[in-house]
Amino acid sequence: MAFTSAAVAGALLSFNRSDDAGADNHFDVIIIGGSYGGLSAAMALGRSLRRVLIIDGGKPCNRSTPHSHNFLTRDGEAPGAIADKGRAQVLHYKTVQLMEDIAVKGSRSGALFAITTLSGKTFTGKKLLFATGLKDFMPPVAGFSDCWGVSILHCPYCHGYEVKGKKTGILANGEAAVHYAQLVTNLTTDLTIYTNEAATFTPEQQQLLARNNVRIVAGKVKALIHQQGHLEKIVLEDGASYPLHALYNRPAYEQHCHIPAELGCEFTDQGLIKVSSTQQTTIPGVYACGDNSSMRSIATAVYTGSMAGSGINMDLCAATFHSK
Repeated sequence: MAFTSAAVAGALLSFNRSDDAGADNHFDVIIIGGSYGGLSAAMALGRSLRRVLIIDGGKPCNRSTPHSHNFLTRDGEAPGAIADKGRAQVLHYKTVQLMEDIAVKGSRSGALFAITTLSGKTFTGKKLLFATGLKDFMPPVAGFSDCWGVSILHCPYCHGYEVKGKKTGILANGEAAVHYAQLVTNLTTDLTIYTNEAATFTPEQQQLLARNNVRIVAGKVKALIHQQGHLEKIVLEDGASYPLHALYNRPAYEQHCHIPAELGCEFTDQGLIKVSSTQQTTIPGVYACGDNSSMRSIATAVYTGSMAGSGINMDLCAATFHSK
């Protein structure tokens, strides 16, 4: 998603001109990732007079979703519109700069971090914040990618209300499917689990699902039939098909950016970056916020970004205060 607002375009133009003129490439904080988490952190830092560089590639993970929900004051708006407004507000703070590029290399030298971008530019900062999100891997099922974010959903809180009462499926197996089912049965009484392989439920899980009128259909899924991303039915490899209007699935994922791992950051068993209550990773001076380290939602990204920004500023203030 390219940056669209006039304020953002102006900031990018200003940044590129100053860079061409050989301006100082050193910042208090370098934020990699300019979506909700990164912007939220940048606002806290900009309001604290910190010199901040945001490096963003313009491809947020929710770019295929037409509407965002469960975010106060912006319920139902397009995700891109929310981000555009956020960028314009953040860039109101003159110490914050935005660069459309991709960070490809990171290193540490003494008290400073260096980030090199795909375009070949190198910047240094006292602190790093990764707001880089996750990269999803779509299952190899015909039609899945076309429906992702439209009628194939990952979060009942973000999108479940819009498909309440509809014929709904869960593409999962075992404990993951049971976890989804206990949330989704609150939204619809017409729920089927499609395992996409041999079912792996324990007898106790099968009984629990049956008591809640959740059906189980085992077998490999061949295709998802849809109209412009809106599901109509699911087709199995054995030829069986079932009407369907919404499907929940949590695809496999990996970190969108490899630099935190290269710097030595530790990860949870779920593949998320380990962070403290102030969003600092296991590497001093390196922070993470948003989807790469927490539950996936705009509200969570904004909250963790704000925590990261305030935590980074507190560290910088303390270092200056105690050095005198």
